Amino acid sequence: MAAILKATADPEYGARISAVISDKEDAPALDIARAAGVPVEIIPLEGFSSRGEWDRALGDAIEHHAPDLVVLAGFMKILAPETVERFPEFMINTHPALLPAFTGAHAVRDALAHGVKVTGCTVHFVDAGVDTGPIVAQATVEVEDGDTEQSLHERIKVVERGLVVDTVRRLLEDGWTVEGRRVRWGSSEGKEA
Repeated sequence: MAAILKATADPEYGARISAVISDKEDAPALDIARAAGVPVEIIPLEGFSSRGEWDRALGDAIEHHAPDLVVLAGFMKILAPETVERFPEFMINTHPALLPAFTGAHAVRDALAHGVKVTGCTVHFVDAGVDTGPIVAQATVEVEDGDTEQSLHERIKVVERGLVVDTVRRLLEDGWTVEGRRVRWGSSEGKEA
């Protein structure tokens, strides 16, 4: 989120952040957004009697801000299919691996355990599965002999930040269509995330 926010300071970037929504009151992103004058909303899971109620409230909050693109940046919850379906092909996420390999929360650890020589990061559309949506963009990161999970993940995060900033810009400037599992670039007017 911070990388996208920093990019929006350049008027030529072509996008702006309409709101930052978090399920955690102490998320560092909230302070960064507030300092930049971006509206924030906190929807803690504990404030609802069921996960379904929370998912509906989250979807309502997103809808209220009417973004052209929803970016899950550091949002570590699996959304209910009903929430995802409210924003079909308008919700992206990043993942620290070259999907479809190494889905889930332990992608970097799993890549190291498999002895890969190259890994990377992916920006993908969100669907009802875990890291299974159509791939929008990818970038590679070489695995070094002495890498630990932490050292490799830190290098991936640097590349991931640049990839998501560029992908958001490109999606909002050029537009897109999804045909099956293929994302194709198209033409569109500037929009907001």
